[in-house]
Parts: sequence; C-alpha cells; structure tokens
Amino acid sequence: MQNEFLFFMQFFLSGLSIGSIYALVALGFVLIYKSTSILNLAQGEFLMVGAYICLSMTIDFGLNFYASFLVTMIFSIILGLVVERLVLRPLIGEPIISIIMVTLGLTYVLRGVVIMIWGNDIRQFNVFPEQPIDLWGVKLTYLYLWSIGISFFLLSVFVLFFKYARTGIFMRAVADHQTAAQSMGISVKRVFAMSWCIAAVVSSIGGILVGNIAGVGVDISYIGLKVLPAVIFGGLDSILGAIIGGLVVGILEFLSAGYLDPYIPAINEVFPFIILVVVLMIRPYGLFGIEEIERV
Repeated sequence: MQNEFLFFMQFFLSGLSIGSIYALVALGFVLIYKSTSILNLAQGEFLMVGAYICLSMTIDFGLNFYASFLVTMIFSIILGLVVERLVLRPLIGEPIISIIMVTLGLTYVLRGVVIMIWGNDIRQFNVFPEQPIDLWGVKLTYLYLWSIGISFFLLSVFVLFFKYARTGIFMRAVADHQTAAQSMGISVKRVFAMSWCIAAVVSSIGGILVGNIAGVGVDISYIGLKVLPAVIFGGLDSILGAIIGGLVVGILEFLSAGYLDPYIPAINEVFPFIILVVVLMIRPYGLFGIEEIERV
C-alpha cells in the first residue's frame, strides 16, 4: 500500500510541476483572448523564442543566469509589442478568423527565424542542481521544485495584479466590454499591447523552465498545442480556469504515463485531449467559462 502511494505521489508531483508551467502558458492564451477575442496560435513559439534567448545569453555570451533572465524578459516585452503593433493592430476590425490565421502564420515565421539562427539541434540548458531531493520517499529534482515555486508565485502575482492593480482592472474592463471601457477613458490599444507583452513574458518563463527540464529545441514550441486543452478545459475567458486547467492537464499527463502507458503506449500524449472532449460534451464553455446566450 505504501509503495502504491509513493508511486502515485511520484507521478502526481511531477505532473504538478509540469502542470504549473502549462498554467503559466495557458494564462498567456487567456489574457490575449479576454482582451482581444483572439486565440493566439503562436503562444508556443513565444515560449520557444524565450528559451533560446535565455540559453544563448547564458551559454553563447557567458552571462550569468539572472542577467540572461532579465535580457529575456526585456526581449519578450519588445517581441509582444512588435507583434501587437505591426502585425495585429492593422487588422483591428477584420474578421476574427483572418487574425487567427495571421497568428498561425506567425508560428512558422518565428520557427523559421529560430532555425536560421540556432539550428534544429536540441541544446542542454541546466541551471538548477540536477541531483534529486528525497521528500518522504518521493524523489524530485530541485528543478521540479523550483518550477512549482516559480510558477505558483507568478500565478499568485498575476491574480493579485488583475484584482487590485489599476492596469489589471483596466484589462478586466476591456475584457468585459471594449466600447464601455473606451467610453470611460481607458485606452483599449494600450491594454491590447499590455496583454501581448504579458503573454510573451509568461510564455518565455515557461520556456526557460521547460528548457531546463527537456533541453531547448524547436519542438518545445508544440507545448503551445499541448496547453490548448488546458485553456479550453478551464474556459477560454477564465484566468482561474487557465490555472486549474494547466495543473489538471499536467497531472493527468503524468498519471496516465505511470498507470496506462505500460498497456497503451504513448497514451499520455492524447489522454488530456480525451478528457477535454468529455468535459466539452458536458460543459461546452469549459469548467469556468462564461456561457454566452444570444437572444434574437
């Protein structure tokens, strides 16, 4: 019985650490969707670019990790501003599907630029101590513990930011009703820019953490696709849903790997999507999404 409990906790805590990173990336999805009604399909590429910038600053240019992290955050803010200002702002008023397709095209542009600069090879990026720590029989690396700590700290900061900070309240107002917010003197365009900057920053932080776990390569951009079930599971317009959805998807991914993978190979890759389909059949707007009713 004790061995079964330790086996469960091993996969549960590992899934919690990855799920906390998923929650960060999912937060970026929700921020952009709430403020602009756009599903940003390039979110995974923001993650990939952030990971490569931090790795390059640390390994290629010899900066210490903290300086590299700061440079990555500044670059992420600039990237978010450039994408919002040059790519998406000219498309305001155009059909939503056209804007979503532009973000899809942006994924290929960013991926192509990364391959031209850094190539296709996976590069190791180990900043945190690699030796595991024993937590009452459950072995976790310091990296996993740092991932949980950093992600939960940032998620808490953003929850407080949206609840109490003036800019956060402005962003919530724009998300609820853009016209009403603009009539109150809130700059909708500034809120759009802020949303893209924050989305790029949280994705870059997620990329740095994932890069330390699995190495940095072009394929880590597919985490954006893996996070989509978390976003839809929690509700596209719910910050709380993004956090809970990310945690749930990460935990389900690892538990299915531990319990089902010996019988159904690679089931952990599709199991979160199976749960997503079941949830959407019951609650089409996600667990915490707001149901929209149109009367005619």
